[in-house]
Amino acid sequence: MGGGRTRKKRNQLSRIHAFSSGKTSFKGEHSLIGGPGFGRIVYCDENESSTVVNYCDNYVRTTKYTMFTFIPKSLFEQFRRVANFYFLVCAILSFFPVSPYSAVSNVVPLVVVVAATIGKEAVEDWRRMKQDIEMNNRKVKVHKREGVFDYSKWRDLEVGDIVKVEKDEFFPADLLLLSSSYDDAICYVETMNLDGETNLKLKQALEETSKFQEDSTFRNFKAIIKCEDPNAYLYSFIGNIELEDQLYPLSPQQLLLRDSKLRNTDFIYGVVIFTGHDTKVMQNSTDPPSKRSKVEKRMDKIIYFLFSVLFFISFIGSIFFGIATSEDLENGVMKRWYLRPDDTTIYYNPKKAPIAAMLHFLTALMLYSYLIPISLYVSIEIVKVLQSIFVNHDVHMYYEETDQPARARTSNLNEELGQVDTILSDKTGTLTCNSMEFVKCSIAGIAYGRGATEIERALARRKDLDGNVAEISEAKSSIKGFNFMDERIMNGNWVKERHANVIQKFMRLLAVCHTAIPEVDEETGNVSYEAESPDEAAFVIAAKQLGFEFYERSQTTISLHEFNSITGRTIRRSYKLLNILEFSSARKRMSVIVRDEEGKLLLLSKGADSVMFERLGKNGRQFEEKTKQHINEYADAGLRTLILAYREVDEEEYDLFNKELMEAKSLVSADREQIVEEVLEKIEKDLILLGATAVEDKLQIGVPECIDKLAQAGIKLWVLTGDKMETAINVGFACSLLRQGMKQIIISSDTPDIKSLEKVENNSAAAFAIKANVLSHLREGKELLAASNVKSEALALVIDGKSLTYALEDDVKDLFLAFAVGCASVICCRSSPKQKALVTRLVKIKTGCTTLAIGDGANDVGMLQEADIGIGISGVEGMQAVMSSDIAIAQFRYLERLLLVHGHWCYRRISSMICYFFYKNIAFGITLFLYEIYASFSGQVAYNDWFLSLYNVFFTSLPVIALGVFDQDVSARLCLKFPLLYQEGVQNVLFSWKRILGWAFNGVMSAITVFFFCINAIENQAFRKGGEIVGLEVLGATMYTCVVCVVNCQMALSITYFTYIQHLFIWGGILFWYIFLLIYGTINPLLSTTAYKVLIEACAPAPSYWLITLLVLVASLLPYLVYTSIQLRFFPMFNQMIQWRSNDGHVIDPEYVNAVRQRSIRHIKVGFTARFEASKTSRG
Repeated sequence: MGGGRTRKKRNQLSRIHAFSSGKTSFKGEHSLIGGPGFGRIVYCDENESSTVVNYCDNYVRTTKYTMFTFIPKSLFEQFRRVANFYFLVCAILSFFPVSPYSAVSNVVPLVVVVAATIGKEAVEDWRRMKQDIEMNNRKVKVHKREGVFDYSKWRDLEVGDIVKVEKDEFFPADLLLLSSSYDDAICYVETMNLDGETNLKLKQALEETSKFQEDSTFRNFKAIIKCEDPNAYLYSFIGNIELEDQLYPLSPQQLLLRDSKLRNTDFIYGVVIFTGHDTKVMQNSTDPPSKRSKVEKRMDKIIYFLFSVLFFISFIGSIFFGIATSEDLENGVMKRWYLRPDDTTIYYNPKKAPIAAMLHFLTALMLYSYLIPISLYVSIEIVKVLQSIFVNHDVHMYYEETDQPARARTSNLNEELGQVDTILSDKTGTLTCNSMEFVKCSIAGIAYGRGATEIERALARRKDLDGNVAEISEAKSSIKGFNFMDERIMNGNWVKERHANVIQKFMRLLAVCHTAIPEVDEETGNVSYEAESPDEAAFVIAAKQLGFEFYERSQTTISLHEFNSITGRTIRRSYKLLNILEFSSARKRMSVIVRDEEGKLLLLSKGADSVMFERLGKNGRQFEEKTKQHINEYADAGLRTLILAYREVDEEEYDLFNKELMEAKSLVSADREQIVEEVLEKIEKDLILLGATAVEDKLQIGVPECIDKLAQAGIKLWVLTGDKMETAINVGFACSLLRQGMKQIIISSDTPDIKSLEKVENNSAAAFAIKANVLSHLREGKELLAASNVKSEALALVIDGKSLTYALEDDVKDLFLAFAVGCASVICCRSSPKQKALVTRLVKIKTGCTTLAIGDGANDVGMLQEADIGIGISGVEGMQAVMSSDIAIAQFRYLERLLLVHGHWCYRRISSMICYFFYKNIAFGITLFLYEIYASFSGQVAYNDWFLSLYNVFFTSLPVIALGVFDQDVSARLCLKFPLLYQEGVQNVLFSWKRILGWAFNGVMSAITVFFFCINAIENQAFRKGGEIVGLEVLGATMYTCVVCVVNCQMALSITYFTYIQHLFIWGGILFWYIFLLIYGTINPLLSTTAYKVLIEACAPAPSYWLITLLVLVASLLPYLVYTSIQLRFFPMFNQMIQWRSNDGHVIDPEYVNAVRQRSIRHIKVGFTARFEASKTSRG
């Protein structure tokens, strides 16, 4: 290990790229070093950095709890629920004489509920901890003294350590690049986890540190780095390094961020400057939040309401009790002599009636506790876990290619999946596959390529052209980046075409005009390419497949293997590379100037149609009209297009251009870039059009269909990406979030005025200009929005990261949100992870609607945690997003089934389950209250202690759990066929206050029916053969039987999808009550108390017992049956209409079926359906 491996001699590739060799001046912000916010000192390869300055370690934790916080924090989570806190108070009071029932029957249910929920939290956090352990135990080579490097765990790294990272490894911390395997100390970095971009970034170390080439050179390495303090800004870094008593400035060009990956570089050496939670990626993350669904929050409000009712009736009861008690003993005369008021305890003492009333208030609070469903929370937890298991085992969301099923990492938010209003999505790796494919091209006005895009496949399916799509799909090329099929120009057939010379120039331009780097496999001889952008790689691959193989690049030469149209053989041709005119978002084009073997000077250019057509010469517009027609067709198909053009340059013109360019580049004035641009403009003119390329920013399979279906469901989709604006817009077109004819409001900080201010480092003026630009566009957008609403036109908002910074400021964000919410599509480009989280928070808080964030990289973690629901894509960008998500899926398209099927079902099930829970508890609790009135508020309980405790555990809760797990209003197929059904959850139809209070009223009416029917039927009637009337034990057993039968049969009427499990739980619950009463009644009366032989000796032999039960059952359920019959016939809900249609409605009433179909159609502004309708309208 001492000497390290020999340094590989590579070309000085940095010279073909347009950046300033990593050199930075000490002007401007570097003067801040040492001041506030810029005080970090790193002693390289010494322990002083961490021990003296006390920097944090490199251990990263994403868990919700730690070993020390688990018990207190989890208990807090449980008892912040007001119901659990109330039952805790009741459990404590049950050990005192004020309790109307035994302590054991009260404490046991609470312990079971809390323990079950805490256990579930522990299991979920344990999974997160295992993932943390795996990441923190990764290994990297660290300098151990005397030039020796050895493996060490990531968690053990300290600030100042020298590390050696090898090809395809992740950086374990934020590093300062010292040197690499390249001679000029450059390296390629993949930052997908940070900004979502797939193109490689080029980094370069300082020339002064590039000489440390091997392990042994670090034997005596010493340096001191002073830099900014930890912060969340990914694209900035200010610092300096003191090396051999010399000070050198540092820039972001030397910064390698944690979770980015080393690519196309054998190794790099770097020094650790930020560790653990000080790293920029962790600075952009937030602590895992405790998420609660909106249904659960409303459920808390219902419980507060029931508490109000409980306190009110307890207070009223205590007043009446106090008055009655004070009147029990007046002037020595006992009114209720059988209570012995002259010899009683303080709880019934007429002489201390106010104290007795206050104590009775505590008794009443405990007695009426059955209004509050203690088992509701644990029942919901059980149901949600079982629902999550169904999600995990759904074969329709299983991705066979990577063996990835859907995985619900938390079950707290199942019903929230049915209420999503806005989806905030990452782009790269979420909507797209991280790859580009060359699909079509237009050359000399002729369209080539028979490949089909996802958009075309979706439109074809809509037009019932499935056969053609299948044929195209089967013929797909197996070459990555190349999905082009056209026998007219493949396999050398292009020489037979009418414009063969134009085709030849087109292919040469693809093979020469780029900055890609070829890599030749020494064993197989195959050539692969590393490019700065995936579309550039696709062009080079396409040229290779069509007979123009780029295989070698030197400092000044590009070499091709070309197909010779005369000999029919492949020959070698070289082009001398003179200049690269780099692509930028402002220029929207890239050019190279080369000299061919015949000595001709050629300007080869490719760029966006918006800038290329205006640069064509008079003699270069032969194919313009046809080419424009083709690129419009390609754009409609969701393809990214570039125009290819060229011209010959004479020697005199080139010499003048080159001289002016060198002079402009050597300027040090603030307008240097503008002067360079003016020089480039002079030569990029009078071009001759060759044609256009069309590449597909390869969407994941099914993305357009999924977005279209979500749009039909009324769900809005925002795209938040770290990618360039042009790329994001192209993907917007590809997945039909944008379309031809849609008005785009583009807010960009990349304007000449703003750039000129930034160049002179006038930061305050630049900031003011950007903010003014943002406000201007937003106000203009609001006016357009008002006009578009009248005309039903669609608007799209596209905004870049700098502009977004000001759009999110307190005085602007309301205007930004008001405009953005009104737009059909919103795309935020160049967004930092923190900006993604802030946008998500803004939408969530200000709109009050349910938000869902979906992403696959570490740069999406903050967004996933901030949203109401975070969906992680288990893709190619590591596991950070999955580890921080609530649910993990393998492909974006599975979101359709997750929301429209599982989300709809879970929302409906949980909502119905909670409503029914409150119904059955109100029905039970009100009977207790009515009996208290009947018994003069004496605190006497109508039912046996264990009747009370087991009501919610065995006799009535299992049917509710079955409802929450198995009930379906419509099948999965119909959920997907009628996506508008999803709006039930978004509008919260099934858990509105109207529906909740309706169920509560039903519970009150059932309780009144049960109580008064039982009292009036058996109070004064002979019940036994001997003529005896009933006592409390028989009355209690009869009322309890009626309640159990009524609430279980009510469940049977409420269920829309029966399984044998529902039958087992509903009828089994009633049967189990009789079995329990029979067995419990045979136990020693010291334990069974009032239940002793009550069924065998009293109830079962009496015909009136069975008759009363039957009559009460009919009387209680009849109003519900009448209401539902009227509602179903005259005011049906959408799901009921669909149910009726799916059965035999189409035979009985075809017009009604057509009405259902028309109601399910929703006018949408995004998606391929909207694109199809818009294209039909424009053609019409």
